[in-house]
Amino acid sequence: MEVGLEEAFGAAGEFGGGQRQLTAFLVLLQVYVACQSMLIVIVGAVPKYHTDVEGIPTSRAELAKHIRFVDNFTSIVTEWCLIEQDAYKVSLASSLFFAGLLIGNITFGPLSDKLGRKPVYISGLFFDVLFGYVTALAPNYDIFAVSRFFVGIVNGGMALVSFVLTQEYVGKSFWSFTGSLTNLMFAAGIAVYALLGYCVREWRYLALVSNSPGVIFLLLSFMLPESPRWLYSQGKMAEAEDVLQYIALGNGKERLNLKLKPSAGMTRRDESAAGILNLVKHPVLRWRTIVLMYIWYVCSLVYYGLTLNAGELRGNLYLNVALSGLVEVPAFPLCMFFIEKSWSGRRKTMTCFLIFAGLACVFTMLLPTNTGLLLSPTLLALCGKMLVSAAFNIAYIYTSELYPTVLRNAGLGVCSMSCRLGGILAPFVPSLKSLSPSVPFVVFGISGLSAGFLTLLLPETLNKPVAENLEDLQSPKYQLLKNEEANHLEENT
Repeated sequence: MEVGLEEAFGAAGEFGGGQRQLTAFLVLLQVYVACQSMLIVIVGAVPKYHTDVEGIPTSRAELAKHIRFVDNFTSIVTEWCLIEQDAYKVSLASSLFFAGLLIGNITFGPLSDKLGRKPVYISGLFFDVLFGYVTALAPNYDIFAVSRFFVGIVNGGMALVSFVLTQEYVGKSFWSFTGSLTNLMFAAGIAVYALLGYCVREWRYLALVSNSPGVIFLLLSFMLPESPRWLYSQGKMAEAEDVLQYIALGNGKERLNLKLKPSAGMTRRDESAAGILNLVKHPVLRWRTIVLMYIWYVCSLVYYGLTLNAGELRGNLYLNVALSGLVEVPAFPLCMFFIEKSWSGRRKTMTCFLIFAGLACVFTMLLPTNTGLLLSPTLLALCGKMLVSAAFNIAYIYTSELYPTVLRNAGLGVCSMSCRLGGILAPFVPSLKSLSPSVPFVVFGISGLSAGFLTLLLPETLNKPVAENLEDLQSPKYQLLKNEEANHLEENT
């Protein structure tokens, strides 16, 4: 019998053993992604040091002779003496990584929409591992910095495609669960990296140990099937049915006796896939993309802004790195509870989290620095970071549901690009303190509040159908989403 894609997922089993194994594998991959993303935090750490000469030597070689590092770990700072006039090079390597992430988010999304999820994901993971080893074995700073740039490109692109692949292995009703689990594992991966750093104090060995699990993930990734949703959107019905049969058998089901029903406007084999320009050309997607890009930008800006402006954590380096990840963990149960409720859903929940994160910035500005622990700016900053982490988590899930399958990776890639811009700009906002100490908090607060209210312009996607193609956005069963979006625009203008 002919059935639609969601009915086929239901027939294959509701998140059975086969889907759990596929999801668990890609979710665990986030630990590796987190280690690569956070590498510079410990590898580029500046240990305590003192000089045994008056003044600053004129050359790096002369400076290295008179520097004594006193902490019991090594880093690129200790090996290449990146202090004093060369201290900026640590930040430069970090900026190059984020610049790479931006490029990877732009390029990998459209590529996977056109060529398929699996080949683009595996290619990205292969080069991620390769450049990760180049980083660990770099003979000088220049090669280290360039390798971090290329790691950023492939790590950001690969992580984006793996997230979409995780979502598309399961039915839409499980997208919020798998999306939250993926982001939760990334936060846990930061804590795992801190533990590795505590155990492995030599930076090259730490880079090697952090990168080596990627080899295992790469070899096992060849066993993954292609996304059935992508195959379906491309008109490759037989291949999509084969993947669904594979999932059903893994779920303990008998061989399915079904045939997928073609979707209206399905991309044929001899037609080119929908390009990224459709995000601008299509009237529904155009405004949706503009709003989502601003939301992603603000999520990143406020996330890093709260960390930079609400006071730095004192004490042990490795504990601080672990806390920066673990503080995000409570955000995910909150997301799971609220986004599945009919009275809150995706839109209202993300609105509230962004508004409360913005208010956290404002209240941090109003609190004196000598208050008690329960009202300290640092604690309020951690609460704000938890709230914006929750908004970030919803943004991934919500954005995946707002774009049709043929443009899902492209849409996520463009939004992730604006997210990276927010991360790059966030460190420069504190310089506005020269105007007034409260100006940075005003910027972050207004940004969070404005993004929260703009979220109300988007349609709710809870228990609504997911578009597979651009034509689906015009079909009757999707008109409810379009009309709802138009109503919100009229109410808020």
